[in-house]
Amino acid sequence: MKTNPASRWATFILAVLTSTTLMAQDKLFTLEDLNFGGKNYRNMTPQTKYYTWWGDILVSTEREGCVSIDPKTRRQQALFTLADINSHLAEEEQVYRLDYALFPYPDSTLVMVENGSWRILYDWERKQVSWKQKGRFDANDWCAASRATAYVDAHQLYVRDANGKEHQLSTDGSREIVYGQSVHRDEFGIYKGTFWSPDGQRLAFYRMDQSMVTDYPQVNITTRIATEEPDKYPMAGETSHLVTVGVYDMTTQRTIYLKAGDPTDRYFTNIQWSPDSKKIYIFELNRDQTDIELVVYDAVSGNREGVIYSEHNDRYAEPLFPITFVPWDANKFILMSQRDGYNHLYLYDTKGKLIKQITKGPWVTLDLVGFCRDRKSVVVLSTEASDIQNNLYEVSLSNGKRTLLDNGRGCHANTYQDDGRHTSILSASGKHLYDNYSEPDVPRRIELVTLGRADKHVLFDAPDPWKGYAVPEFSCGTIKAADGVTDLYYRMVKPPHFDATKKYPTVIYVYGGPHARNVEARWNYMSRGWETYMAQKGYVLFILDNRGSKDRGLAFEQATFRQLGVVETADQMCGVDFLKSLPYVDADRIGVHGWSFGGYMTITMMTSHPDVFKVGVAGGPVIDWKWYEVMYGERYMDTPQTNPEGYEKTSLIGKAKDLKGHLQIIQGLNDLTVVPQHCLSFIDACIKAGTQPDFFVYPGEPHNMRGQKSVHLHERITQYFEDYLK
Repeated sequence: MKTNPASRWATFILAVLTSTTLMAQDKLFTLEDLNFGGKNYRNMTPQTKYYTWWGDILVSTEREGCVSIDPKTRRQQALFTLADINSHLAEEEQVYRLDYALFPYPDSTLVMVENGSWRILYDWERKQVSWKQKGRFDANDWCAASRATAYVDAHQLYVRDANGKEHQLSTDGSREIVYGQSVHRDEFGIYKGTFWSPDGQRLAFYRMDQSMVTDYPQVNITTRIATEEPDKYPMAGETSHLVTVGVYDMTTQRTIYLKAGDPTDRYFTNIQWSPDSKKIYIFELNRDQTDIELVVYDAVSGNREGVIYSEHNDRYAEPLFPITFVPWDANKFILMSQRDGYNHLYLYDTKGKLIKQITKGPWVTLDLVGFCRDRKSVVVLSTEASDIQNNLYEVSLSNGKRTLLDNGRGCHANTYQDDGRHTSILSASGKHLYDNYSEPDVPRRIELVTLGRADKHVLFDAPDPWKGYAVPEFSCGTIKAADGVTDLYYRMVKPPHFDATKKYPTVIYVYGGPHARNVEARWNYMSRGWETYMAQKGYVLFILDNRGSKDRGLAFEQATFRQLGVVETADQMCGVDFLKSLPYVDADRIGVHGWSFGGYMTITMMTSHPDVFKVGVAGGPVIDWKWYEVMYGERYMDTPQTNPEGYEKTSLIGKAKDLKGHLQIIQGLNDLTVVPQHCLSFIDACIKAGTQPDFFVYPGEPHNMRGQKSVHLHERITQYFEDYLK
């Protein structure tokens, strides 16, 4: 059939347009897009907006200005701009952005801004600088009540008062005597070392004597001749450091130490002040980590007033949160505990009397977000709706009634403070909150929520940053654990344009250890960018949260006690059985990759099941738990002296002879977390056994590669699978 020229031209144009559209839809990712060290990573993550509270008024903090939002009327009003503030500042005081502006005083029109050298309180109503102070703000603790700053400089602890006068609190600070910093290697929820009283007149601080702890010989190769940079590293079963708690009084300018007794083999955690600033509450833990005591001290004399709560667990007890006082009743506080098998809230009085259990059920209370004074309620984040979700609830203190505050899907309250908690999302009165959340198919949404009000106001809806790209298929499901009873959640990532009639090489990404949950109902089920990169190259990715991972209750977590890696591997092999049952998984091309605990799991799985895994990449792997740190290692394994069978059973040294597949071990040369002794000892064992792992090291890098080196790392990991699994 003949066609006229115009028709042929129209057909050609349509074909070109269709081809262009398909090409746009099939745009490919690079590691510069998907890896956090990549040059285009920021553009490929869901956009966000920054909010904070000025009393009960929500403030949108943009780079160039701040806008208030009235939660009742939803009316918006410009407060001030960056130019407004800078017009009142000298050149060296200029502020560069307002994204992180804070409003420390609910009843005054003061905003706090910083530029790294200056801290400034600007009064936008009077259009003047109310207060400013020069200093170093990279490691310090500022108190809004007194406007004093605690900081460490050259190992010594200082307080700079509101008038700029410096008070030196220590003189013997050194690498071995550490003041005002996190202790116990950041375990037990500890993230800093200074704690201001509510009135701002007293400062509690940690002093850590680690002179008795053995030096681990880290090496700096950037000097003309490599030099030692030793790190204090207390290994399991070895001598640990001694911690005491001091209190500095701004009024008397005197320091006292809490009379806690001999600190040997004890942990002092979760420091909390009483509302009147006169007492200090500390969770104290024995080295075996089986017994917790909540101890009260007089902040003026340092006297130990007594124990008002105690808890025992035959395996381990782990305090992670300080007590929280009820705002309308200074004689009551809320305590978090897993004593009934799940983490829940309990209401106590200051005499130590249990008033009631506030939350209860076969689910985990993740966080106490805050209080609503008017409604006499608390706001919590929990897994009640689903084991892989985080949802917000209001809980009445009078009757325990729980009211869902969000849509019941996804993971909510994705806004964190330095301590990892979510308190900042609540307004001053607790009547309102802003909720930053995502769902598997929702990149990010931020909503304004008012307690007792059904409707939610959408503040921001992030566009899909992957629109136009060849996006993999993300799915989630459950399989049974090795016990045949427990449900385990998995994430699967399939290549774009997946074809179920084909056979695909499959990589298991594994972590498997405590305090981690890899499968969550977030965007793309919390899939890592590298998984997308690998799926794009034609791999199926599989991620399973085995027993021992977090937020499933005490029995689920403690199933691995004294035998780390054994139960976890049994569960992961259930995942392998599931994969082998799928027609599109090539059972002869299964690989495994993990980092840290996941590196340990990678080598464990490859040596325990050498005929299953063809390729593995283990990053920063633990090899033998006797070389890991005291607090973490002894919590889950006890000491090498008390659990020699467990340490022998879980060590990978004796399994070096069982290695068959291609294994690449990657290590940061200056890893302070999993020290290089682990991987080097395994390589030595492989040499003696005649097995042949590959090894790559990143000089100067810590436990995780930073910046562009992370891109290099993931390209290397990818290439290893391309070389040996495809």
